[in-house]
Amino acid sequence: MSTAPNQPAAPLAPATVAVTAGRPPRAQGGHVNPSIPMNSTYVSRGVVTSDELSYARGDNDAWHAFEAALGELEGGTGVLFSSGMAAIAASFALVPDGGTLVLPRHAYQAGLVLARQVAERHGVTLRYVDIADTDAVVAALDGADLLLAESPTNPMLEVADLPAVLGAARAAGVPSVVDNTFATPLGQRPLDHGADVVLHSVTKYLAGHSDVVLGAVVTRDADLLARFRDHRTLHGAIAGAFEAWLALRGLRTLALRFERAQANAAELARRLAEHPDVAEVRHPSLPGDPGHERARAQMTGFGAILGVRPAARPGTSAAERADAVVDAVRLWLPATSLGGVESMLERRRRWGTETTTVPEDLLRLSVGIEDVEDLWADLDRALRA
Repeated sequence: MSTAPNQPAAPLAPATVAVTAGRPPRAQGGHVNPSIPMNSTYVSRGVVTSDELSYARGDNDAWHAFEAALGELEGGTGVLFSSGMAAIAASFALVPDGGTLVLPRHAYQAGLVLARQVAERHGVTLRYVDIADTDAVVAALDGADLLLAESPTNPMLEVADLPAVLGAARAAGVPSVVDNTFATPLGQRPLDHGADVVLHSVTKYLAGHSDVVLGAVVTRDADLLARFRDHRTLHGAIAGAFEAWLALRGLRTLALRFERAQANAAELARRLAEHPDVAEVRHPSLPGDPGHERARAQMTGFGAILGVRPAARPGTSAAERADAVVDAVRLWLPATSLGGVESMLERRRRWGTETTTVPEDLLRLSVGIEDVEDLWADLDRALRA
């Protein structure tokens, strides 16, 4: 946790850290916000030291403020990447050729596609697990080289027992990476539960305005930190200066945005669970949801992503029924991303690479910060149409 300058040395709440971390030093006439340093090259003479700026692919002061802020929020040191996929690729690079990767059967689908490519090209064995089945996860760790966890999962919203599975991974000597994109560091801090690395698609809640593509990892391990920085440099997976600045600007309002989005999501989940044209709702806020008790124990709030399956209609396939709902909304945006201020929805199986155990009619809803009554009216009308 952070302490503000010139204030008593007391821990600050995460919402305060999101606003205060990564600010320039206080000085009379100084800047309140970091400037945007637009440099590819820095003045450099003689032998280059590890902490010296020389060429912007290796290190860039445009990244430092955001990395510091996210690091404080997650309780480690941040490394900014050009995208969430670049951060995932850097994490998979921790698995040696011929090694074994344990990963959720339901997770970010592009990450699963990349995992299959890594397996084919580098002889890596993939062990898929139901991340909510603690015994299965623990059993899969035997002889593994890396555990990738998502909690809640994308798009099925399964909730892992993070202390148990991460503790088991540490006991087995298996490094662990937790994708915390859905929960954000305001919802949970996986490093505190024993994770070695936390991963984010900064594009989503952290930046929060659907105008940035970035990723990040956070770790407390010096060796892993060096490996991630080396991977970023050698693979050119670097963030632009303006994108880094926009992400930090978005981070300042994370607490307000996420609080409103979570409240909207919980209210919509409650109403949808009673809707005559809804067959199933997935959200950890619902007492009947399988992940409810774990989410209550591990998370602050329940997140702002919903899984909804419309009720069947005679003569209409499951996919057609879900597509009809997407076509009928007027306020919700049919789009594939999430975590922005605007509410979005899509049928996940429209993607050919989505995991086949995801139901054909599952709609993933990313709930935004609009008025909940407007969101409800639009969704209710689309479901009844």
